[in-house]
Amino acid sequence: MSEPDVHLLIVDDDERIRGLLQKFLMRHGFMVSAARDAAHARRLLAGLEFDMIVLDVMMPGEDGVSLTRGIRETSLTPILLLTAKAETEDRIAGLEAGADDYLAKPFEPKELLLRINAILRRMPETPAEESVPKLLTLGDFRYDIERGEMWRGDDLVRLTATESQLMRIFSRMPGEAISRAKLVEDLGRDKGQAQERAVDVQITRLRRKLENDPKQPRYLQTVRGAGYMLAPD
Repeated sequence: MSEPDVHLLIVDDDERIRGLLQKFLMRHGFMVSAARDAAHARRLLAGLEFDMIVLDVMMPGEDGVSLTRGIRETSLTPILLLTAKAETEDRIAGLEAGADDYLAKPFEPKELLLRINAILRRMPETPAEESVPKLLTLGDFRYDIERGEMWRGDDLVRLTATESQLMRIFSRMPGEAISRAKLVEDLGRDKGQAQERAVDVQITRLRRKLENDPKQPRYLQTVRGAGYMLAPD
């Protein structure tokens, strides 16, 4: 079964495949949106946040590798590529563009489900050290480290998969700066300036949820020359 409220984006120009994948994944507990091509996907991504993208490579117009590269300029959202091409050089091209995994067509839907869940499980483990608190207070917010949940009063704050990963990473080292390169590494992404810029974008989005004034952050601070730091009360 999927994690609750995980929102997937399926991008495939084949209407039949797109519909079958959407129905199959919804039956397994996911929220699923679908796009017919790269342009449609870009419009959805501009207005919605997704926990993962399942993306066909061979599409008319902009292909999936190019779209992956474009997404990676601003986002760390996990990407699983689907393609009829199984050659090594094509897999490498997709992974170098920033994809997290690669599945060649034809495939069994169950294998797709297993790969999606495997990617979503790549979360940093929370250490069981007694010195680390189980609950962090951040103004009106509280972050439950064991559950990986953020609350504002009685309301659960919706975090994307990447935002959840970032909070787990920061909560392991409250009050300590973590470099952008280290954040990329802990998120399980390949190193590179594009990935570090994507981290900056994700930090900005997380601040919008956490800070009263995201432009002057109190809790998710920038430490000049060192990276970012979670500074709980």
